[in-house]
Amino acid sequence: MSLTMSQSKPATFNNKIIKHDTLFTTPLDKAARFSFDEQVVACFPDMIRRSVPGYGQVLAMLPIFARRHCKYRQQSDNGQRVSRIYDLGCSLGAASMTLAGEFEPQDLQIKAIDISPAMTTEATTLLNDNYPEHDIEVITADIRDVELEPCDMVILNLTLQFLPAADRVAVLDKIYAALSEGGILVLTEKTHAFDEQYDAWLVERYYDFKRANGYTEMEISGKRNALENVLITDTLDEHHARLAQVGFERHLTWFQFLNFVSIVAFK
Repeated sequence: MSLTMSQSKPATFNNKIIKHDTLFTTPLDKAARFSFDEQVVACFPDMIRRSVPGYGQVLAMLPIFARRHCKYRQQSDNGQRVSRIYDLGCSLGAASMTLAGEFEPQDLQIKAIDISPAMTTEATTLLNDNYPEHDIEVITADIRDVELEPCDMVILNLTLQFLPAADRVAVLDKIYAALSEGGILVLTEKTHAFDEQYDAWLVERYYDFKRANGYTEMEISGKRNALENVLITDTLDEHHARLAQVGFERHLTWFQFLNFVSIVAFK
């Protein structure tokens, strides 16, 4: 998976020109809500690049984690020993592509799941075009409804925050049950701080980050309004408490950039 930028050339994602994110350049109906539809899919790589600090670093570490913790504990349909990895809430499959790019086709069995048909349609095309020899299955489904097979690694990047709070424990419980001993969950989320002053400072610096990446005040306000009651954050302590609740005895915050964090939990 590659994302390149140039002052003189348009941005590209896996050799395809990225459409610039202009979704919130005009005022929207206040009742409008953010959804992962065709419009979002068309500019999603640009949106992520300019809206999620540290996203590239998180992706880059996934193969490193996988090499340490994926020990070929599962079996493919043809009897080959493999490591099964779930990419839950896969969007365009960036995590799956990053892993496929660092492993031989016979090493991994990746199952990439997303509820958005627009996302999975484009993810299927990208993965088939770039890694046709790899065992990657793209599934259109609600991760709350999917039965997980035994696996060595689960990636939950910026996904839990879009689920109702009441459903989050059940998803994590299912992940814990599916992971083999020695397997890991990588959980990346936007968070909020318990201390209001601390949180306000982080939020404003996050908006500074977006301003520095070319977003206008109208775009920042428009997306904030569209995400209200759609993306619901937890505190870092709430994430760790929930992981402990479902059975993870060891879990640590390995990465933080402003109000975005990534946690690794060990089975």
